[in-house]
Amino acid sequence: MISVSRLRAGFLCGAAFLGGLSAGFADDATPKLGPNATPLPVETEYLRQNPAPDYWAFSAFVKPQFTTSACSIATVTAAVNGLRGLPSLAEETVLTQPALLETLGDSTWSALSAEGGDGVTFDQLAQFTEKSLAALDMTGLQVATFKPETADEATLAQLRAVLAENEQSAEDVLLLYFNQGVVTGDWDGPHVSLIGAFNAAADRVLILEVDQEWYIPYWTPVPVLLEAMLKPTSAEHGVLEGQTGGFVHIKPGG
Repeated sequence: MISVSRLRAGFLCGAAFLGGLSAGFADDATPKLGPNATPLPVETEYLRQNPAPDYWAFSAFVKPQFTTSACSIATVTAAVNGLRGLPSLAEETVLTQPALLETLGDSTWSALSAEGGDGVTFDQLAQFTEKSLAALDMTGLQVATFKPETADEATLAQLRAVLAENEQSAEDVLLLYFNQGVVTGDWDGPHVSLIGAFNAAADRVLILEVDQEWYIPYWTPVPVLLEAMLKPTSAEHGVLEGQTGGFVHIKPGG
């Protein structure tokens, strides 16, 4: 999903370059990340000092979304690759985003993920995740959802409990549907990425970003994550207007 604000920012950069980089440009420039996101290379202590099983199992398989609308397919692909691990035989390939779409043969998901596509709703993300597990014969796994409705201490406690449980092993994985701009300070729109780690002591969560044209993995406080889940999608996003987020949780069972 392409960002209107980013298109605007790109125009301003070009205008400043042609004008000889005016003195006022630096004051008007938007930082890459706002105060709610810290890029991974700046905050590495947790991964150095703790097992962080999800990070090591899934980060290697997180690849850039292959279109501006393919954050859901990129995230599901990373999730199933991390759960299955590296293929054992030389002739076996690592699953790609187009290959997963081809395996499913789902014209709706293909259209939503195509360049300029609408992107998916939260419910569709859960449905396509279930279909992916079935198509890949990943038995013994089930899909559950966590979709908060209120920004209160009880909900925050639930959110932390889900994150803490997920942090125990790489046998499950959390797919995050959220308003990206709440975290990054830029685009006000719906997005999907993968949870990479939870630092309970610091109350911070690592998002393994698939929007890699613009970002790398970043940490954000758990209350900000909840805010990003709860903020409804604005009318400018058409059929996604009103969408709120949460987790699609792939875990053992079923």
